[in-house]
Amino acid sequence: MRSIRILSLALIPALAAGSAFAQDTTTDTASGKRFAVTGGFAHMNPSDPGNGLRVDGGPAPTLSASWYANDNLAIELWGAADKFDHRVRQDGVGKLGTVQQQPIALSGQWHFGQADNVFRPFVGVGYYESNFSNEDIGGDGLHVGLSNAKGAIGTIGMDFNITPTWFARTDVRYMHGRPEVRVAGEGTGEKLKLDPWTVGVGIGARF
Repeated sequence: MRSIRILSLALIPALAAGSAFAQDTTTDTASGKRFAVTGGFAHMNPSDPGNGLRVDGGPAPTLSASWYANDNLAIELWGAADKFDHRVRQDGVGKLGTVQQQPIALSGQWHFGQADNVFRPFVGVGYYESNFSNEDIGGDGLHVGLSNAKGAIGTIGMDFNITPTWFARTDVRYMHGRPEVRVAGEGTGEKLKLDPWTVGVGIGARF
């Protein structure tokens, strides 16, 4: 997705700026810092859509940028910096093909406790879209594809403060969406229950 590529390019100078700021500042507290960037890796595991179909999970790098209204309330833009790869299988048949997806999400988050606490759990809820591409799924010679998945995303996670600037993060995200199956570019009305989970880890900087 074009928006993901723009986000990826934008976060590189932001992370560098955050590091430079951390070296120049004399503050010894995380409180009052309003921006954060996080880079990491996540493993996505979609739910099996039923009818004997199974979709394998896969890893991808992730990036996020957050703005903090105060020490507890944040708005986060999160997305995959590359595509998640999935293998589609059917019971009794075996591999049917492969598909890739790349989600991006905007969420509101609440971070519990004081900004300088070593352990800071957080929860979030928002909206996501996931683009499916490079579908290679058997379909009697016709191209079988998926429309974009759109819906709610929920997040739970924990930040581990290393310094007032640097932190480690682990999180779990659940995406609720029903992409429509398309054959030869036409909608079929059939929607897949994929509802993927991601489990991620990363390193972030706030400034």
